[in-house]
Amino acid sequence: MKFKIHSFRSWFLIIAVLVLGLLCFQGIAYNHSIANDKIIKVGVIGTNDNPIWNAVNHKLAKKHIYVKTIPFANGIQVDRATNDGQLNLNACQHYAFMNNENKSDGFHLVSVGQTYIQPLNIYSKHLKNIHHIKDHGSIAIPNDSTNAGRALDVLQHAGLIKLNPKKGIMPTPQDIISNPKHLKIEEVDAGAIMKLLPDFSAGITNSNFVQANHKNPVTDSIYRINPNPKLKVNKPWINIIITKKSQRNNLIYKEIVRAYHTPAVIKVIHRLYKDVSYPAFNA
Repeated sequence: MKFKIHSFRSWFLIIAVLVLGLLCFQGIAYNHSIANDKIIKVGVIGTNDNPIWNAVNHKLAKKHIYVKTIPFANGIQVDRATNDGQLNLNACQHYAFMNNENKSDGFHLVSVGQTYIQPLNIYSKHLKNIHHIKDHGSIAIPNDSTNAGRALDVLQHAGLIKLNPKKGIMPTPQDIISNPKHLKIEEVDAGAIMKLLPDFSAGITNSNFVQANHKNPVTDSIYRINPNPKLKVNKPWINIIITKKSQRNNLIYKEIVRAYHTPAVIKVIHRLYKDVSYPAFNA
Protein backbone atom coordinates (compact mmCIF):
# COMPACT_ATOMS: atom_id res chain seq x y z
CA MET A 1 0.00 0.00 0.00
CA LYS A 2 2.82 2.41 0.85
CA PHE A 3 4.46 1.67 -2.50
CA LYS A 4 1.24 2.48 -4.34
CA ILE A 5 0.81 5.76 -2.50
CA HIS A 6 4.42 6.68 -3.20
CA SER A 7 3.98 5.80 -6.89
CA PHE A 8 0.80 7.85 -7.10
CA ARG A 9 2.56 10.87 -5.62
CA SER A 10 5.46 10.45 -8.01
CA TRP A 11 3.22 10.29 -11.04
CA PHE A 12 1.26 13.29 -9.77
CA LEU A 13 4.45 15.34 -9.47
CA ILE A 14 5.61 14.28 -12.93
CA ILE A 15 2.27 15.26 -14.49
CA ALA A 16 2.25 18.60 -12.62
CA VAL A 17 5.74 19.42 -13.88
CA LEU A 18 4.77 18.52 -17.45
CA VAL A 19 1.63 20.68 -17.30
CA LEU A 20 3.56 23.65 -15.90
CA GLY A 21 6.22 23.21 -18.55
CA LEU A 22 3.60 23.13 -21.28
CA LEU A 23 1.92 26.27 -19.94
CA CYS A 24 5.24 28.08 -19.74
CA PHE A 25 6.06 27.02 -23.28
CA GLN A 26 2.72 28.29 -24.53
CA GLY A 27 3.20 31.57 -22.70
CA ILE A 28 6.62 32.07 -24.25
CA ALA A 29 5.30 31.19 -27.70
CA TYR A 30 2.40 33.67 -27.32
CA ASN A 31 4.65 36.52 -26.22
CA HIS A 32 7.13 35.67 -28.95
CA SER A 33 4.31 35.76 -31.50
CA ILE A 34 3.29 39.30 -30.47
CA ALA A 35 6.92 40.36 -30.26
CA ASN A 36 7.37 39.34 -33.89
CA ASP A 37 4.28 41.21 -35.05
CA LYS A 38 4.48 44.60 -36.70
CA ILE A 39 3.27 46.90 -33.90
CA ILE A 40 1.24 49.91 -35.04
CA LYS A 41 0.64 52.69 -32.52
CA VAL A 42 -2.86 54.17 -32.69
CA GLY A 43 -3.75 57.26 -30.68
CA VAL A 44 -7.14 57.23 -28.92
CA ILE A 45 -8.95 59.20 -26.24
CA GLY A 46 -9.83 57.07 -23.23
CA THR A 47 -10.32 53.31 -23.35
CA ASN A 48 -13.97 53.00 -24.46
CA ASP A 49 -13.02 51.66 -27.89
CA ASN A 50 -10.70 48.94 -26.58
CA PRO A 51 -13.18 46.11 -27.34
CA ILE A 52 -13.33 47.36 -30.94
CA TRP A 53 -9.55 47.28 -31.30
CA ASN A 54 -9.45 43.83 -29.68
CA ALA A 55 -11.72 42.61 -32.46
CA VAL A 56 -9.50 44.31 -35.05
CA ASN A 57 -6.39 42.66 -33.58
CA HIS A 58 -8.11 39.28 -33.73
CA LYS A 59 -8.57 39.79 -37.47
CA LEU A 60 -4.98 41.00 -37.90
CA ALA A 61 -3.32 38.11 -36.07
CA LYS A 62 -2.77 36.07 -39.23
CA LYS A 63 -1.17 39.09 -40.86
CA HIS A 64 1.28 39.46 -37.95
CA ILE A 65 0.10 43.00 -37.32
CA TYR A 66 -0.75 44.25 -33.84
CA VAL A 67 -2.52 47.53 -32.99
CA LYS A 68 -1.32 49.08 -29.75
CA THR A 69 -3.67 51.84 -28.59
CA ILE A 70 -2.07 54.87 -26.93
CA PRO A 71 -4.53 56.94 -24.84
CA PHE A 72 -4.34 60.74 -24.90
CA ALA A 73 -6.21 63.50 -23.05
CA ASN A 74 -7.55 65.32 -26.12
CA GLY A 75 -7.65 65.34 -29.91
CA ILE A 76 -5.17 68.19 -30.32
CA GLN A 77 -2.44 66.19 -28.55
CA VAL A 78 -3.26 63.12 -30.64
CA ASP A 79 -3.05 65.04 -33.91
CA ARG A 80 0.25 66.64 -32.98
CA ALA A 81 1.75 63.24 -32.11
CA THR A 82 0.44 61.79 -35.40
CA ASN A 83 1.73 64.69 -37.45
CA ASP A 84 5.15 64.43 -35.74
CA GLY A 85 5.38 60.68 -36.39
CA GLN A 86 5.14 59.57 -32.76
CA LEU A 87 1.93 57.72 -33.71
CA ASN A 88 1.23 55.73 -36.84
CA LEU A 89 -2.51 56.37 -36.78
CA ASN A 90 -5.19 57.90 -34.61
CA ALA A 91 -8.89 57.18 -34.24
CA CYS A 92 -10.68 59.65 -31.99
CA GLN A 93 -12.21 62.42 -34.11
CA HIS A 94 -14.36 63.30 -37.11
CA TYR A 95 -13.59 64.96 -40.44
CA ALA A 96 -14.53 68.41 -39.14
CA PHE A 97 -12.07 68.25 -36.24
CA MET A 98 -9.23 66.97 -38.43
CA ASN A 99 -9.81 69.62 -41.09
CA ASN A 100 -9.90 72.35 -38.46
CA GLU A 101 -6.62 71.11 -36.95
CA ASN A 102 -4.96 70.97 -40.37
CA LYS A 103 -6.00 74.55 -40.99
CA SER A 104 -5.25 76.04 -37.57
CA ASP A 105 -2.05 74.15 -36.71
CA GLY A 106 -0.62 73.46 -40.13
CA PHE A 107 -0.86 69.68 -39.80
CA HIS A 108 -0.85 67.39 -42.85
CA LEU A 109 -3.29 64.69 -41.78
CA VAL A 110 -5.66 62.62 -43.92
CA SER A 111 -8.33 60.01 -43.39
CA VAL A 112 -7.60 56.42 -44.40
CA GLY A 113 -10.95 54.97 -43.31
CA GLN A 114 -14.24 55.70 -41.55
CA THR A 115 -15.29 54.18 -38.22
CA TYR A 116 -18.60 55.35 -36.76
CA ILE A 117 -20.80 58.39 -36.23
CA GLN A 118 -22.25 59.62 -32.94
CA PRO A 119 -25.42 61.75 -33.02
CA LEU A 120 -25.61 65.22 -31.48
CA ASN A 121 -29.22 65.70 -30.35
CA ILE A 122 -31.37 68.22 -28.47
CA TYR A 123 -32.54 67.51 -24.91
CA SER A 124 -34.82 69.26 -22.45
CA LYS A 125 -35.92 68.87 -18.83
CA HIS A 126 -39.08 70.89 -19.42
CA LEU A 127 -40.24 70.11 -22.98
CA LYS A 128 -41.31 67.05 -24.93
CA ASN A 129 -41.21 68.65 -28.38
CA ILE A 130 -38.75 71.04 -30.03
CA HIS A 131 -41.61 73.21 -31.28
CA HIS A 132 -42.68 73.95 -27.70
CA ILE A 133 -39.65 76.17 -27.09
CA LYS A 134 -41.02 79.62 -26.27
CA ASP A 135 -39.81 83.00 -27.46
CA HIS A 136 -36.66 84.24 -25.67
CA GLY A 137 -35.90 80.70 -24.53
CA SER A 138 -32.32 79.67 -23.73
CA ILE A 139 -30.31 76.94 -25.45
CA ALA A 140 -27.07 75.46 -24.09
CA ILE A 141 -24.48 74.31 -26.64
CA PRO A 142 -20.89 72.99 -26.22
CA ASN A 143 -18.21 75.65 -25.79
CA ASP A 144 -15.58 74.04 -28.07
CA SER A 145 -15.56 75.42 -31.60
CA THR A 146 -16.13 72.18 -33.51
CA ASN A 147 -19.08 70.91 -31.46
CA ALA A 148 -20.50 74.42 -31.07
CA GLY A 149 -20.65 74.72 -34.84
CA ARG A 150 -22.26 71.32 -35.13
CA ALA A 151 -24.83 72.18 -32.43
CA LEU A 152 -25.77 75.38 -34.26
CA ASP A 153 -26.23 73.34 -37.42
CA VAL A 154 -28.58 71.02 -35.49
CA LEU A 155 -30.62 74.06 -34.39
CA GLN A 156 -30.76 75.19 -38.00
CA HIS A 157 -32.02 71.79 -39.15
CA ALA A 158 -34.64 71.94 -36.39
CA GLY A 159 -35.91 75.19 -37.96
CA LEU A 160 -35.08 77.38 -34.96
CA ILE A 161 -32.34 79.52 -36.52
CA LYS A 162 -30.63 80.24 -39.82
CA LEU A 163 -26.87 80.52 -40.22
CA ASN A 164 -24.66 82.43 -42.61
CA PRO A 165 -23.99 79.78 -45.31
CA LYS A 166 -20.54 81.27 -45.96
CA LYS A 167 -19.35 80.05 -42.55
CA GLY A 168 -19.50 76.39 -43.55
CA ILE A 169 -19.45 73.79 -40.75
CA MET A 170 -17.73 75.99 -38.17
CA PRO A 171 -20.22 78.79 -37.44
CA THR A 172 -20.41 80.67 -34.15
CA PRO A 173 -23.45 82.26 -32.46
CA GLN A 174 -22.41 85.52 -34.16
CA ASP A 175 -23.12 83.85 -37.53
CA ILE A 176 -26.84 83.47 -36.82
CA ILE A 177 -28.68 85.55 -39.45
CA SER A 178 -32.22 84.63 -38.46
CA ASN A 179 -33.54 83.90 -34.97
CA PRO A 180 -37.36 84.28 -35.08
CA LYS A 181 -37.87 83.24 -31.45
CA HIS A 182 -35.01 85.43 -30.22
CA LEU A 183 -33.42 82.43 -28.55
CA LYS A 184 -30.46 83.00 -26.26
CA ILE A 185 -27.59 80.68 -27.23
CA GLU A 186 -25.16 79.98 -24.39
CA GLU A 187 -21.86 78.14 -24.77
CA VAL A 188 -21.24 75.76 -21.85
CA ASP A 189 -18.84 72.92 -21.05
CA ALA A 190 -20.27 69.98 -23.01
CA GLY A 191 -19.89 67.62 -20.06
CA ALA A 192 -22.02 69.85 -17.83
CA ILE A 193 -24.97 70.47 -20.15
CA MET A 194 -27.12 67.51 -19.09
CA LYS A 195 -26.89 68.53 -15.43
CA LEU A 196 -27.69 72.14 -16.35
CA LEU A 197 -30.82 71.32 -18.36
CA PRO A 198 -33.14 72.58 -15.58
CA ASP A 199 -31.65 76.05 -16.14
CA PHE A 200 -32.26 76.07 -19.91
CA SER A 201 -35.16 75.56 -22.29
CA ALA A 202 -33.04 72.92 -24.03
CA GLY A 203 -29.46 71.81 -24.53
CA ILE A 204 -27.30 70.04 -27.09
CA THR A 205 -24.38 67.82 -26.17
CA ASN A 206 -22.42 64.72 -27.18
CA SER A 207 -24.00 61.30 -26.78
CA ASN A 208 -21.31 60.00 -24.41
CA PHE A 209 -22.20 62.75 -21.91
CA VAL A 210 -25.88 61.88 -22.29
CA GLN A 211 -25.19 58.25 -21.42
CA ALA A 212 -22.94 59.29 -18.53
CA ASN A 213 -26.05 60.94 -17.06
CA HIS A 214 -28.06 57.72 -17.46
CA LYS A 215 -30.11 59.01 -20.39
CA ASN A 216 -30.72 57.48 -23.80
CA PRO A 217 -29.46 59.64 -26.70
CA VAL A 218 -32.40 58.55 -28.84
CA THR A 219 -35.45 58.09 -26.63
CA ASP A 220 -34.63 60.98 -24.28
CA SER A 221 -34.00 63.57 -26.99
CA ILE A 222 -36.67 66.02 -28.16
CA TYR A 223 -35.05 66.41 -31.58
CA ARG A 224 -32.48 64.36 -33.44
CA ILE A 225 -30.97 64.22 -36.89
CA ASN A 226 -30.97 60.87 -38.64
CA PRO A 227 -27.45 59.51 -37.94
CA ASN A 228 -27.29 57.78 -41.33
CA PRO A 229 -23.63 58.24 -42.38
CA LYS A 230 -24.69 58.28 -46.04
CA LEU A 231 -26.56 61.57 -45.58
CA LYS A 232 -24.57 64.56 -46.80
CA VAL A 233 -25.38 66.55 -43.66
CA ASN A 234 -23.64 63.93 -41.51
CA LYS A 235 -20.43 63.61 -43.55
CA PRO A 236 -18.33 66.10 -41.51
CA TRP A 237 -19.22 64.30 -38.27
CA ILE A 238 -18.16 60.78 -39.22
CA ASN A 239 -15.28 59.55 -37.07
CA ILE A 240 -12.21 58.42 -38.97
CA ILE A 241 -8.83 56.69 -38.83
CA ILE A 242 -6.11 59.25 -39.52
CA THR A 243 -2.47 59.28 -40.56
CA LYS A 244 0.13 61.63 -42.05
CA LYS A 245 -0.53 62.55 -45.67
CA SER A 246 2.78 60.98 -46.69
CA GLN A 247 1.57 57.61 -45.30
CA ARG A 248 -1.90 57.53 -46.81
CA ASN A 249 -1.01 54.57 -49.09
CA ASN A 250 0.78 52.54 -46.41
CA LEU A 251 -0.15 48.89 -47.05
CA ILE A 252 -0.13 47.92 -43.37
CA TYR A 253 -2.54 50.75 -42.56
CA LYS A 254 -4.83 49.54 -45.32
CA GLU A 255 -4.81 46.07 -43.73
CA ILE A 256 -5.87 47.65 -40.42
CA VAL A 257 -8.74 49.49 -42.08
CA ARG A 258 -9.84 46.26 -43.77
CA ALA A 259 -9.76 44.49 -40.41
CA TYR A 260 -11.88 47.29 -38.94
CA HIS A 261 -14.43 47.15 -41.76
CA THR A 262 -15.73 43.70 -40.87
CA PRO A 263 -19.02 42.27 -39.56
CA ALA A 264 -17.26 41.34 -36.30
CA VAL A 265 -16.44 44.98 -35.59
CA ILE A 266 -19.98 46.09 -36.49
CA LYS A 267 -21.29 43.62 -33.89
CA VAL A 268 -18.95 45.04 -31.25
CA ILE A 269 -19.99 48.63 -32.05
CA HIS A 270 -23.69 47.74 -31.74
CA ARG A 271 -23.08 45.89 -28.48
CA LEU A 272 -20.79 48.54 -27.02
CA TYR A 273 -22.60 51.71 -28.11
CA LYS A 274 -26.30 50.93 -28.25
CA ASP A 275 -28.03 53.84 -30.05
CA VAL A 276 -24.94 56.00 -29.59
CA SER A 277 -22.46 55.02 -32.29
CA TYR A 278 -23.45 53.86 -35.77
CA PRO A 279 -20.98 52.08 -38.09
CA ALA A 280 -19.97 54.35 -40.99
CA PHE A 281 -18.71 51.61 -43.31
CA ASN A 282 -19.90 48.59 -45.23
CA ALA A 283 -18.62 45.17 -44.25
